[in-house]
Amino acid sequence: MSFILSTKDAYRQAVEAKSGGKNTVMYDDKGNPSIMVRVPRFNLSDVIDGAPDTPHPAFIVNGVVKSEIWISKFQNIVHDGRAYSIPGQDPKTHVDFDQAKQYSAAKGQGWHLMTNAEWAAIALWSKKNGTMPRGNNDYGRDHSAPYERGVMAGADRVLTGTGPASWSHDGTTDGIYDLNGNVWEWTDGLKLVDGKIYVHNDNDYNTPGGEGVVDQWVDTGAAFDVESGNLVINGSVVNPMDDTTDEHKDRLMENLTAATGFTIPDLLKHLGIAPYDADHGGDNVSVRNYGERLARSGGHWAYGSERGVFTLSLRYERSGSDSHIGFRSAFVL
Repeated sequence: MSFILSTKDAYRQAVEAKSGGKNTVMYDDKGNPSIMVRVPRFNLSDVIDGAPDTPHPAFIVNGVVKSEIWISKFQNIVHDGRAYSIPGQDPKTHVDFDQAKQYSAAKGQGWHLMTNAEWAAIALWSKKNGTMPRGNNDYGRDHSAPYERGVMAGADRVLTGTGPASWSHDGTTDGIYDLNGNVWEWTDGLKLVDGKIYVHNDNDYNTPGGEGVVDQWVDTGAAFDVESGNLVINGSVVNPMDDTTDEHKDRLMENLTAATGFTIPDLLKHLGIAPYDADHGGDNVSVRNYGERLARSGGHWAYGSERGVFTLSLRYERSGSDSHIGFRSAFVL
């Protein structure tokens, strides 16, 4: 059963009043709450100069343009097999990709693991509005502002939403927290199969997604490749990496370029897979171009300057699970 948005109670009314309606509380059929952030629809031209005056793909689901999407305000915890967005919690970790999807979808119709399209929309909006978030990327603090700290959950993670407002996507307490660091977040709708880049059509979060499955996925016509020792985007893989001599390649997002003679599709820029200018916060992109690789976003509590809202890892299989890997759910009908 889905959450019922019309349900009113003192907690929800307080959250909505405090945020001016930007946040709400959604309850499931077991009565458990999640605090969600409303992201109103915007066009590509609103966040990328010269881009089409059409809705960002995050706001198109099964061909229908949506007025809004709802994103978990906090990295999720899991209770009774379901994902929840609650402040002041140690986020769920040691979760693989398929578990993250299952925990999210278990909440009911419209609920899903946050997609790369949704993540990219928020990242691009933050960049355009000058609020690219800081966060826990240096063992409880931000490397560029070490006086900014969250409440520690242990030696490395912080409790959800306990950092300052600058750790949210809009620089206010009404925003989405911890998109920079703390724990990596699995995101759906982007994967590599032997280096080729596949994405969901728009924000079709119900697209079939088993291991190696690309049916109903969009072949972007691009792949991650290596040229002169550097990670590049090409039309196909000319130089595959391997487990022994060249396991993976890293490059700062703003330095990621096309291979000689290739033009990067605009779609990759709209989805935060490739840069559209020379300033993406110095965030790191890490890739293996062999096998199936699922997307993780945002980075974790270490490596400082390489972590941020444009940080992207396409290095690992869906079975990956560790103390620095979590997720968050989203909602759209």
